[in-house]
Amino acid sequence: MADTEEPQFNTLAERIAALNKQKNFNGSDAPRKKPPPPAPPIRSTNGSTPSHHQVNPTVPPRPNRNNPPPLPRRDTQSSTASGGDGAHQPNGSRQAPPPLPSRISSSASPSPAQVPRRASTQSGLLTARRNSASSEISQHSTLSSVSIGHASSASSYGSNGGAGRKMAPAFDPSSLPPLPPTRRELEAKAKEAAAAEAVEKDARAKEYAAKQAAKPKTPQPSATLAIPSRPTLPPRLPSRPAKSPNPPVPATTRTESEEDTKPAPRKLPPIRGFSSGQSTTDRPPIPTRPSASANDDAPPPIPVASRPSAAQIDAASSRTAEPPKPLNDCWVCRDWSAADGVAAQFPRQSLPRNDPVGHLARGLCDPFPSYTDKARAIFTWFHHNIFYDTVAFFGNNVRHMSVEETIFSGKAVCQGYAETYKAIANRAGLECVVVGGHGKGFGHTPLKKGERPPPPKPDGHAWNAVRIDGGVWKLLDACWGAGHICGANNLYKQEFSPKEFTSSNESFGLRHFPSNPSYQYRSDGRVVSWEEYYRGRVDGEPPVFYTNGHQEGIAEESVEPKEADIAIYSSQVVRFQFSKICEHWTSEKDGLGKPPLLLLSIHGVDGRKDEMVPIETNGYWHWIDVNARDLGAPGQSVQVAMLTSIDGQDGRGVTAKEFLAKKGRVGMAWAYILKWNLV
Repeated sequence: MADTEEPQFNTLAERIAALNKQKNFNGSDAPRKKPPPPAPPIRSTNGSTPSHHQVNPTVPPRPNRNNPPPLPRRDTQSSTASGGDGAHQPNGSRQAPPPLPSRISSSASPSPAQVPRRASTQSGLLTARRNSASSEISQHSTLSSVSIGHASSASSYGSNGGAGRKMAPAFDPSSLPPLPPTRRELEAKAKEAAAAEAVEKDARAKEYAAKQAAKPKTPQPSATLAIPSRPTLPPRLPSRPAKSPNPPVPATTRTESEEDTKPAPRKLPPIRGFSSGQSTTDRPPIPTRPSASANDDAPPPIPVASRPSAAQIDAASSRTAEPPKPLNDCWVCRDWSAADGVAAQFPRQSLPRNDPVGHLARGLCDPFPSYTDKARAIFTWFHHNIFYDTVAFFGNNVRHMSVEETIFSGKAVCQGYAETYKAIANRAGLECVVVGGHGKGFGHTPLKKGERPPPPKPDGHAWNAVRIDGGVWKLLDACWGAGHICGANNLYKQEFSPKEFTSSNESFGLRHFPSNPSYQYRSDGRVVSWEEYYRGRVDGEPPVFYTNGHQEGIAEESVEPKEADIAIYSSQVVRFQFSKICEHWTSEKDGLGKPPLLLLSIHGVDGRKDEMVPIETNGYWHWIDVNARDLGAPGQSVQVAMLTSIDGQDGRGVTAKEFLAKKGRVGMAWAYILKWNLV
């Protein structure tokens, strides 16, 4: 049976036709040999899924054999229906089937080895229940003796399209990689490492301190090392017991064995270089540093040689920092010609209409690097361009104007001066504020002797405070510096008063009291009260001080007697004295020429003889002593005058001797500076 060759058919119709010709479907034939069992079908994942077949490898040609035996009867559900015409011949008239065509071999090479089938895909039993589209029919119909023992020509595919079913390996949790540590675990490990490192460092520091304490201290080198005149003797050895088994050996002697064991010194060639062959002086030995272990991370010990003593620390802590001093302490002697010259070059009529403040700030302040010169240039510009609005002031019609309106109108009162100054200074980069308060200007009446000051009312006036070189705050009054009001006709006189800029803050405070006490800016830090300010330097009225005194550089606060009233019946000698505003000030430096001769105008005993007495001077101080009875009678006045002309010529530079020689012979003229009243 195994030697017979199974006929090959290309289509199912050809096979059915061959079976019909054999007519062995329903005939009762003699019992035949039982055919070999068919191969078990290939199990698929889904019974309804059709199997995909692959082409068998090429088989070499086989020799022709006798006709194959008749096929066994097969029972099928649709055997008659599957036939082409359904006709059957009788059993006795069956003819032999026609010979089958030989299989055409594509190659003469032997068939490849069979692929072993997986045990999991084989099944020894057929499916008990046959489905309508079961593949077992095709298995029965295609099974033959030739196919048994050869590789299957078809392979079953699962629903996923893969050849055969492949099971996943068994799950083993131990084969999974370890998870990375969480942030909480990392932070905990970092904290533990930091704590361990801190403990280790602490232990090292303690160990190092113990080592340093156990080591002997090395002597500190002295500031000056004296070279000994002769070598010092070796230290004396300690005494030993009298009865010793071994006699003591001197320190300078050595045994022969020691000399033999000591290696000979290495002989080096002589060094030839600078200062070769000259005798060299022995340098003082350098003290050795305590050696530290290689694994010691502790810092080296702090040197104690440079440690300051307690007295030095106390002296340094008690030392106070001195305040910064200006480049030139004396503002009176300072040359302001550059700043004053620039201030005269910007008349208000030539200013642009869009930004007059910025134009003035750049033009007045950019040429000077000094804050003081910038402040001076702005101060002087008001003298040339802004007039006091006497019409609005005396007409009680003062209204607030903007900075631009003040600049272009050329008229303002004290508040307008201060606000305009602040605007220009701030635009130029200066720190400047407006200070409001009370001023002893036009209309102020001094207190009588014994009169109490009025209640505090610091208002009615305004000025400025500007920060200059050295970070110092300077008080100034641009309104009073530009000019003043004449008391006789209430007219404004455009007269420059530089003392409103150059005077110290203490002198400035004699006539200005701010509503905010912190704006006094005194160098001594003291705060003056309202009562002290209003009362002034004396209890009563001070002497009259004319404008000529300021022009001649006389300091108003230096005038004595300080009170305006002088008692003539006191039988005392009255000293009249005053000084210059600065010991460096001279009329020549100020452009006035030679200094004038100052005279004291008195009226004699009982006022019966008028006389002009020259006042002595040393260039800085002026003084004269006169008996009180010689001053005059009660109701009269004593005045200080300066000689303006003599014999039709300028009176400056005339000496006292020349004045006395021409007294009563030539015409003379003078101007008054100070005035006292006789009582």
